[in-house]
Amino acid sequence: MSPLRFHIVNVFAEAPLAGNPLCVFEDGRGLDTAAMQALALQFNLSETTFILPATAAGATARVRIFTPTFEMPFAGHPTLGTAHVVHALAGTGERIVLEMQAGLIPVSAQEDVWTLQARAPAWHAPGLSRAAISAMLGIDEAEVLDGALWVDTGSEQLVIPLGSVAAVERCRPNADLLAQSASGSGREGLAYVWARAGEGQVRARFFFTKFGGIVEDPGTGSACANLGGWLIARQAPLPAALEIAQGEEVGRPCRLGLRVAADRSISVSGRVIEIGRGEISI
Repeated sequence: MSPLRFHIVNVFAEAPLAGNPLCVFEDGRGLDTAAMQALALQFNLSETTFILPATAAGATARVRIFTPTFEMPFAGHPTLGTAHVVHALAGTGERIVLEMQAGLIPVSAQEDVWTLQARAPAWHAPGLSRAAISAMLGIDEAEVLDGALWVDTGSEQLVIPLGSVAAVERCRPNADLLAQSASGSGREGLAYVWARAGEGQVRARFFFTKFGGIVEDPGTGSACANLGGWLIARQAPLPAALEIAQGEEVGRPCRLGLRVAADRSISVSGRVIEIGRGEISI
């Protein structure tokens, strides 16, 4: 097989060595699912994507997204980072459409800031008490606000509002309780905690379980979109615009932009910085 060309980009990044890293393979043709999954494990980033020819009308390219252990139908930072690479390779305009398992995702650019249009949200209550949520997160019950919801704009996650930024920072999730309580769509332990940090500002963290332990994601575009769905579900005033700070605890500060329009459409944006490219032979 010919060498496989890849790009390393950082998404939601305000500096070259910040943001959420992503590996993007230029051409996934000739690779089966097992090979893609093995390559994702080889790079061991939160996600690795593979660009393929589009099969749906109106799509610019088809994209498959893999974590080191499974394939995802949709994820935010892989969408934005892959769009950046598709744009550079194909010389497309600043509006493209990516075909994913979750459907067609419109993406647009303003210089190096990319914006995706999320799907309309679905939601349901988790059936967890505030006491159960506080035990799961390792914080006081008084710090957990009412209104936790499972939200799905392409990837379902448990969205949990907290009373303060300090409460977000104090979270120390219990892996067993997270796996038991924050599980949906066949995946275990998916908790997005957030609090308002001032006018138009939010502080957030996203936790998930992996191999029996806790992993914290530095910048989660799908969860940001789900926060937009949470605002819709809770009948928050619209339009709404928020800047989300995430990733400080893991040394990869990320900045995500969330917009929920008056028509309830949800968009997520972030800066993409390419820091390297290369080839791999298998």
